[in-house]
Amino acid sequence: MDCIFCKIIRHEIPSTIVMENDTLIAFNDIKPAAPVHILIVPKQHIESIAHLEPNHRAILADTIFTAKEIAREKGLKGYKLVFNVGREGGQLVDHLHLHLLH
Repeated sequence: MDCIFCKIIRHEIPSTIVMENDTLIAFNDIKPAAPVHILIVPKQHIESIAHLEPNHRAILADTIFTAKEIAREKGLKGYKLVFNVGREGGQLVDHLHLHLLH
């Protein structure tokens, strides 16, 4: 797959990885919109929230709980979690990802 996030997942493109496990990778956004701007990305290629299937529930929950854990580790008391969906919703990369912003 030629997706930039898939290349980051495969470690073909360097990134500042904040967390990685078997199902997710989290890394700093290269064009941050806030002082803390981390992307939490499922390793399974899913285009967007609009493309979720019922069998993706665990991946979605894992993504949100991972964002919570990263925020706790960074000592963030308040933060935003954002999913952009489709070009009209501001999604620039066609791979599901959650923005953690503070």
